[in-house]
Amino acid sequence: MIEEKPISSIQDFLNIQKQDRESYTEAVWYRGHANVEWSLIPGYYRLSTPPSETTLINKFKQNASMLIDRQPKESFDWLFLMQHYGVPTRLLDWSESPLVGLYFALEDMEAHSNTDACLWRLRPAELNAVSRIIDPNEAGYIPSFEDDLIVSTYSPESLNGKIKTQSLPVATIATRNNPRIQAQMGVFTVHHDYRIPIEKVSDGSYLMKFIIPAENRAKLREEIQSLGLGKFQMFPELSSVGETIKRGLL
Repeated sequence: MIEEKPISSIQDFLNIQKQDRESYTEAVWYRGHANVEWSLIPGYYRLSTPPSETTLINKFKQNASMLIDRQPKESFDWLFLMQHYGVPTRLLDWSESPLVGLYFALEDMEAHSNTDACLWRLRPAELNAVSRIIDPNEAGYIPSFEDDLIVSTYSPESLNGKIKTQSLPVATIATRNNPRIQAQMGVFTVHHDYRIPIEKVSDGSYLMKFIIPAENRAKLREEIQSLGLGKFQMFPELSSVGETIKRGLL
């Protein structure tokens, strides 16, 4: 059962977080949703009639190859690049930082007025245990996208095989090879060819859901901004510099 906790301030979150961390010392990840009703399912599986993943990758390669300085070597690297530029993939972004998760829960509040937001907390090793990704020699083991098991089961090539399975989503880490993923302390879950929200895997006990009531969103966003978290910190790119300066002039 997924535990839900309402929060109205950063201090509320810290109080709950302190209790949670006292009872669990392994890695925890965070993801913010502007709408509390949204499921933990990646963009590719939110499409009603998605094209094949191979088709998406090929279309992206066709138009992106001349615009990038370094060609990805592995198919997962193409998925990371596609995710980076908004193409629906089987990846779901998470962060090791709760503040980053809160930023994304609150950044677009004007587009979701009168709607509760939420911050998801995930215990990745517990999700992986449910998905049978376990290392008996390492507690809290989280594989990388280079791990043989992940490549052989979750890579685009593996899903093109004739034998289909319904492997569950897993939590994985990737090389942080661009400023954005580093700034956001990015990590990922990856789905297989099974369209299931992460909160529906088993009993969801590896998750916690911090509910941010609509009337408290503005206050929480001000607190996040006062801690120095803005668009440039999340997206350290020239476009963010320009937008930040423009906002200051309005």
